[in-house]
Amino acid sequence: MKILLTIVGVILVWAGATFASPPENSLRPAMRPATGGVIEMAALAPQTLGDIRPVMRRDPPAVEPPALEVGAAVTPSRGDSPISDAGFRDWIASFAAHARARGISQATLTRAFDGVEVNERVIERDRNQAEFSRTLWDYLDSATSPARIANGRDALAEWRTTLAEIERDYGVEAEIVTAIWGLESAYGSFRGDVPIIEAMATLAYEGRRQAFFEAQLMAALEIIEAGDISPGNMRGSWAGAMGHTQFMPTSFTEHAVDHNGDGRRDIWGDYPGDALASTARYLSENGWTFGQPWGLEVVLPDGFDFAQSGELIREDAAHWNAMGVRLVDGGEVPDHGPSSILLPGGHTGVALVIYENFQVIETYNPADAYVIGVGHLADRIAGGPAFRGGWPRADRALTNDERFELQRRLTAAGFSTERIDGIVGPLTIQAVREYQAAEGLVPDGYASVDLLRRLR
Repeated sequence: MKILLTIVGVILVWAGATFASPPENSLRPAMRPATGGVIEMAALAPQTLGDIRPVMRRDPPAVEPPALEVGAAVTPSRGDSPISDAGFRDWIASFAAHARARGISQATLTRAFDGVEVNERVIERDRNQAEFSRTLWDYLDSATSPARIANGRDALAEWRTTLAEIERDYGVEAEIVTAIWGLESAYGSFRGDVPIIEAMATLAYEGRRQAFFEAQLMAALEIIEAGDISPGNMRGSWAGAMGHTQFMPTSFTEHAVDHNGDGRRDIWGDYPGDALASTARYLSENGWTFGQPWGLEVVLPDGFDFAQSGELIREDAAHWNAMGVRLVDGGEVPDHGPSSILLPGGHTGVALVIYENFQVIETYNPADAYVIGVGHLADRIAGGPAFRGGWPRADRALTNDERFELQRRLTAAGFSTERIDGIVGPLTIQAVREYQAAEGLVPDGYASVDLLRRLR
């Protein structure tokens, strides 16, 4: 499975099914500093929302791509040191030499870097990504708001023919593609207006994530070289995400398609077909199974063995049916291949049976809240019901410091989380579950403020 993960910035954790998110817009499939404040979109008129993606909840840390293949990073990291305009020009000259070695023409380099300056606003946003913690249920209130559902149904109706073609070509349901579109750019309303070449060059030169942004800059130059977009029209978020479904440049070079056959892979313009087809291709190439649900809401029987829950436990439908797990309408769990029981809000919240398509959406963005948001929004756009189960709405989110403390205290108590990184993913959830079982609590893996207090 390809590593196209989103790098820190907005850090989703299963600390009480919460995530931290900075108040910026943007991002997309591929590692990148995250952004994305959640501001609800009006039913008829766009407001100031970009995407509402939370990011990163897995235990393994994001893997940064290597530096340019032609050699090491162009310059040493500058961290928080002052930025020099003269130094920036020298850096561009050095980077351009690497780009020419990669086949980028001098004509493209001249056009791309014409007028490019150090963008201090981009550096400020990158260095000052404040943490805002929200619970999963607060996130879903926005991700699947009545306005977003209504706008999604309108978008699906307006672009039904295009989406039907994409569904046929790539085997990804139109509702899923539409839901990603809705969460990434509010159905194309907020695609970003930051010059990508300038932003990527600034962040690569600044150096805190130099190798990553050098790779993004090189990919952006390749896109211009191919004739898909002009430098002036290549715009997106300060962190590099572009277009209707917020692709990073490296994701574009690997997955973008020209759906309407006009000779350009245009994810930036008002026509969304190329972006939506590119998203469907991305999911298809990462293993999407047509007709398989991402997940279904279920009711657990009295006496359910909560040690059987979590993404690490995968069983067939017969196993869950024999245990008495049922769909919320009373039907048996359908057989769509290996599945898991997910309890994102603990044993008092919504229970889901999730299938392999859940993991496919995770390759687009690995935050469980994002995956649930995409899946549930798609279901609602298609006319499905809201979740019937409740959420522990009295609970608040764990702060970043509290997540680190939780991991330290669990490990000190003999329930190792394997790493102390503030990311509450499967390994930490398992440690929570083992601690709960040892303490005579319901072992649902729910990392809450109350659990942390008990550990103290």
